[in-house]
Amino acid sequence: MPNDWTRTIMRCPWCDEDNLPGADQCSNCCLDLSSLDRPTAHDRVQRSLMDDPVEVLPRQPPITMRPEASVREAITMLVRHGIGAILIVDVQGLLVGIFTERDVLLKLDFGRGDEDRPVSEFMTRRPEMIRESDSLALALHRMDCGDYRHLPIVRQGQLLGVLSIRDLLQYVTGICRG
Repeated sequence: MPNDWTRTIMRCPWCDEDNLPGADQCSNCCLDLSSLDRPTAHDRVQRSLMDDPVEVLPRQPPITMRPEASVREAITMLVRHGIGAILIVDVQGLLVGIFTERDVLLKLDFGRGDEDRPVSEFMTRRPEMIRESDSLALALHRMDCGDYRHLPIVRQGQLLGVLSIRDLLQYVTGICRG
């Protein structure tokens, strides 16, 4: 079984020599190894995803509509606001569903006149939600496992907005550039 120090050695990318952790140069070929100790963009992204809460992301007020609104109205709202999801709320403002561009593509038959039917017939009921205090990694995990592109964001049951996969990608690419 290897000692703990063997797992933390710094291997020279040029000559493959094993060096002590933190060495400034390779003991064999004298290559500068100091850059190997600096955090990379990958490390910063990973740390940010694990540590940063959803609330660090910029957020717009949620676009909502009632369940009895027509699919045509919902599609018009998606296009008008340039968004991929609308939150469906009841008269008390409680979330009852989400209607997404994927619902339009996969569930509607325009030849049958589905565009004039209530959005409640095509929405996803009781959608998975994320709290603003949850980590970005948890949000990404839920999106991946559920095959979602949008998650409603809540705080103590209060609807705050929608997190999209695009929001996460823009945040991560900003970290990589920064």
